[in-house]
Amino acid sequence: MTAMTPGSNIPLSVARVAVDVAAPVRLDVSGLLLTADGKVRSDDDFIFYNQPTGPGVSYRSGGGTAPDAIVVDTSAVPPGIEKIVVTASPDAAGQTFQGVEPTATIRSADDGSALATFTPPRLGAETALVVVEIYLRNGVWKARAVGQGYTNGLAGIATDFGVSVDEEPTATPTPAAPAAPAAPMAPPAPAARPAVQAPPVPPSPPSAPAAPAAPGKINLDKGRVSLQKNQTVSLVKGGRPLLSQVKMGLGWEPAFRGKDIDLDASVIAYGPNRNHLDSCYFGKLSILNGAIKHSGDNLTGEGAGDDEVIVVDLGRLPAEATGLVFTVNSFSGQKFTEVAKAYCRLLDAATGEELVRFDLTGTEPQTGVMMAKLIKQFTGEWDMTAMGDFVKSRTVRGMVKPAAQAL
Repeated sequence: MTAMTPGSNIPLSVARVAVDVAAPVRLDVSGLLLTADGKVRSDDDFIFYNQPTGPGVSYRSGGGTAPDAIVVDTSAVPPGIEKIVVTASPDAAGQTFQGVEPTATIRSADDGSALATFTPPRLGAETALVVVEIYLRNGVWKARAVGQGYTNGLAGIATDFGVSVDEEPTATPTPAAPAAPAAPMAPPAPAARPAVQAPPVPPSPPSAPAAPAAPGKINLDKGRVSLQKNQTVSLVKGGRPLLSQVKMGLGWEPAFRGKDIDLDASVIAYGPNRNHLDSCYFGKLSILNGAIKHSGDNLTGEGAGDDEVIVVDLGRLPAEATGLVFTVNSFSGQKFTEVAKAYCRLLDAATGEELVRFDLTGTEPQTGVMMAKLIKQFTGEWDMTAMGDFVKSRTVRGMVKPAAQAL
């Protein structure tokens, strides 16, 4: 096994390699497929936990007990791709590599045997790294140790290699260590990147309503947030994720002293390609190994407070669960015009503190409504968006397809 230094390279003795990056803290590991000009061809060439497969390249989760890895099958890499860069960033928002010593190990993907290791030296304020690259030179696939650091996180790396992200980087790349003269690593200029959109979350179709323009994404720094339709709040406070376990409460009352209405609250879980993972509702009170639990059915809506509660342990969700849509259906067939004071609210499950509230107004004569969605960003943070979109469906089964289209 070879211990590599910045700029050194080795020929690959196997066609399928896995590059895992281990550290004392949890890391997010990603891969980008680059052409000869050092750019991605499209957002499909950005491989990470929200988009785990690409042509010849895939993301492999360590499940929290082993390091995550990028697997490269050099025999399946498409023509025109000359380099795959492997990146790493701390999972905790805002955390730097100061005092954190990551080590990349290049292995045979078939038997796990180690081919080489690389530990980037002299790390400090960097929040993301290009750790190693797998590249094609004169018909031979090789691996090079890089150790290029960025102070603006994974978004800075993605931007420099041609991926558009929601926010432009605010800092320039900072080299973690000088590259060897024979193998310089100069990051491409952001100005030259093509206008493609990265998939930090499952992409919305053109027909999906966009959030209204606002001066930056709302966060929870100033306390509880009351959302309007299509408005988004990041579940972050002081630049750090606020909590790992949330409680979604949904409530309603019969309109104008009308008869009891049996509304059913549900949550639908999706994977990175809008693929339906499972649905949690009154008939299935626990899904995804208990990461999402339902309080049970309320048949009337009578009484103050939340009528039905769904608890989501974000920290226990499997890596493939990247989108959640909260829905309410009128099982008895009455329309939402017969419902009053419908709302959903997000609470800290540990303290009971209300964080976000969305009051449903402007009801329509339908039997289903998508109240809100939670979407995991590529940084690991979760965003909540108020929806208020009505659907003709009395059960959660009929909500699966329209909710997927709304992600």
